Amino acid sequence: MPTTETTPNSITNGIQLIGSAMARVQELRGESLPDPLDAADYDPIDHLNSLFAHPAALASVTPVARSLDTHLDSLDAEISALVSTQAATNTDSLSRISAAKADLSELFDNIDTVRARAMRTEEAITAMTADIKKLDSTKRNLTLSMTMLKRLQMLTTAFEQLKANTKMRQYRECASLLAAVLELMAHFKSYRSIAQIATLSRNVADLKAELLEQVCEDFEMAFVKNEVASRKGMLSEACAVIDALGDMAKQRIIGWYCNAQLREYRQVFRGNDEAGSLDNISRRYAWFKRMLKTYDEEHSNIFPASWKVNEVLASSYCEGTKDDFKSILQRAMRREGGQSLDVNLLLSALQETLDFELYLERRFSGGIENRNSGFLTSTAHLDTRASMDTISSKDNAITTSFGKTISEAFEPYLSLWVEAQEKALALMMPKYRASPLRPPDATDEDFVPTTAVHPSSIELFHFYRLTLSQCAKLSTGSKLLDLSKIFAKYLDTYAESVLGGFLNPPGAGGAGGGAGADALKIEDIAIILNTADYCYTTTSQLADKIKSRLSEPSLIESLDLTPQRDSFLSIINRVLSLLSTRVATALEPAWREMRNSPWSRMETVGDQSGYLTPLLSALRQSAGDILDVIAKFEWRRAFASRLVEVITTKFLENIVLCRPIGSVGAEQMLLDSYVLKKALEELPTLRPPAHAHADDPPQQIPQSYLKHVARSFAKLDSLLKTLQVSINPAEGIVQAYLIHIGDSNLGNFKKILDLKGVRKSEQQGLGELFKVHVPAHEGLVESSAVMNQVVIGGLPTEKTQGPSIGAGLSAGGFGDLSAVLAAARDGVDTLRQEGEQGGLGKFFRRDAQGKLRFGQEER
Repeated sequence: MPTTETTPNSITNGIQLIGSAMARVQELRGESLPDPLDAADYDPIDHLNSLFAHPAALASVTPVARSLDTHLDSLDAEISALVSTQAATNTDSLSRISAAKADLSELFDNIDTVRARAMRTEEAITAMTADIKKLDSTKRNLTLSMTMLKRLQMLTTAFEQLKANTKMRQYRECASLLAAVLELMAHFKSYRSIAQIATLSRNVADLKAELLEQVCEDFEMAFVKNEVASRKGMLSEACAVIDALGDMAKQRIIGWYCNAQLREYRQVFRGNDEAGSLDNISRRYAWFKRMLKTYDEEHSNIFPASWKVNEVLASSYCEGTKDDFKSILQRAMRREGGQSLDVNLLLSALQETLDFELYLERRFSGGIENRNSGFLTSTAHLDTRASMDTISSKDNAITTSFGKTISEAFEPYLSLWVEAQEKALALMMPKYRASPLRPPDATDEDFVPTTAVHPSSIELFHFYRLTLSQCAKLSTGSKLLDLSKIFAKYLDTYAESVLGGFLNPPGAGGAGGGAGADALKIEDIAIILNTADYCYTTTSQLADKIKSRLSEPSLIESLDLTPQRDSFLSIINRVLSLLSTRVATALEPAWREMRNSPWSRMETVGDQSGYLTPLLSALRQSAGDILDVIAKFEWRRAFASRLVEVITTKFLENIVLCRPIGSVGAEQMLLDSYVLKKALEELPTLRPPAHAHADDPPQQIPQSYLKHVARSFAKLDSLLKTLQVSINPAEGIVQAYLIHIGDSNLGNFKKILDLKGVRKSEQQGLGELFKVHVPAHEGLVESSAVMNQVVIGGLPTEKTQGPSIGAGLSAGGFGDLSAVLAAARDGVDTLRQEGEQGGLGKFFRRDAQGKLRFGQEER
């Protein structure tokens, strides 16, 4: 094959051809081939090596060098062109900046010119209007002078007319003239430095004093001479003058009137021990009522209604009467150490005083107790009351409060009253304990068990309401707190002795003749539940109302009726326990049938066991009868929760009593527990309450209750799932226990083996295997809750089986019956095991229940 000679020109042409080809490819791909000279990390050695990769390429060094020189010259030319362009651009920018500076300088010059012209214009306008301003000021001063001269003329004229009318006792004209004089005189306060104005001001003040004394003299003469009726018009016009004279004059005339009207009262009841005693307290109040009647008929037209003279008169009377009562009570307590103070008389006087204060409230302010909205609600009384020194014409909206105006005198002696209330409550409790749950004359048509409460509870809280209302009017301090402690004491007594007495067992001296809880009908138990619920709710309202009446924060913190609420809640829990026990008693025949089933010899699993049908029937019937009489859904749900606990506990007990339990039997029990769980989930809404409205919305089962049912049956499920597993192979039962039960207690594991009927000899090996597998499982508890409830060897005493056998054995010295039976069962298993080895097994057989019996095995 002939060889081809390589020349430098051919290499250069090849390089250019390759470069052109690569550039064409990049162009077709839409890409641009980067120039190695533009690279940031340009390395000339690498570039030369790439250009002259072959020794033969060295012949093209000279053409490449010329190409680089040409490229360098083109770059220099391009740079020179760019520098020239940039220099021209900078020169244009400098010229434009210079032109802008010249324009700004010209603009500032124009602004200064405009400002100077504006200042010259303002000076010209000011010079033109100076004369006009001077004329305006002169006009204003002249107008003010003319006005003051005119007012001075009017003041002088009115003053002279007022002096003349005062001498003639023309009070209607005096009232209007006096108001005008005082109003005009107010304009000259700043001119009193002028002698004439100062003299006129003193003359006006002297005339005011003279006019006041003249009016007071006319009032005194009219009342002393009994000429009020004939001079009523003049006195009424004189009150208008008093109104114009101001508040001090009004207070003086009202004070004089009150003292004049109460002078006879003070002489009769303060200076006479017999008339002023507590026995004659009704005479005091009757006297003042006649005084108010006299005011309404004879004096009310004299005084303006805005003065409220009758209220001030009543307030003065109450203040004086309160002082009298304080003196009387102090003297009574000093005699023989307070033994002469009759409590009944004190309570009677206090009650009459409260009635009188309520009469004044109704008459003057309309503030009466509102007993139609809520428990113990009344209008709040005002501790502050307007006095004669603070009444003014601007206080027309203020109404005097007469709460505690007189009864405050009895407050230091309220301890006697509180003791009297305690004695009254102590007498009420035996009567409540002896009363029946239902009145003897009550008919079935009128009796509604869902809402019926014991009448004594309503009577008790009605007494509390009245007593609290009375005490709050007298004291909102420590005495009210003492009364609340008495309330708390007898709430406990009512809960424990009255309601708790109905639930006592027979022969315990319970309420209602000691019938006891066993003899109570469901309707009667519902009355106890409703009464406890009513007392529980009302006790909270009572505590809130007492706190709203207490005046000191420290006393509010000391009040706590939570223990009393807990007492009634305890009664509710006892009632629910009693009702759940009754349901459990009704289910006992079904449980007995469950115990009689051959759980160790079952071969197949059915739909449900035979005992479950009567159990569910008895559950729905007995629980439905109870739900019929429970109206409040809260207690229906609590009863259902309590019943779930009772039934799951009873189910667990019967699982223990049904041993030995085979794998199929455990699976059947698991299915039965699922059916029973579904029935209990629907329990709160099994039946609507009796006498419920048809349009009431159906109650929804709360999720908390469903979770409670699920938690309760989860314990049974874990036990039954463990019992389902066979002991062959042995690791299966151990693993099932550790997974489902989840504890590391060997004793509990042996309980599972006992329930499955594993012999004691076989349990030892399984126990050793259990110890080996325990370390491989994390999170195991020391002892599970469900296994703590499993008691092997104990037979619970049933009420239907008569006296307890265990009690008799214990009395005879044999100890615990469960221990005796467990030892006997273990001994029989051992004997049977040994007998099978020695030929004795033929004398033992298992009956239908899987228990060992003596006798030959049936063939």
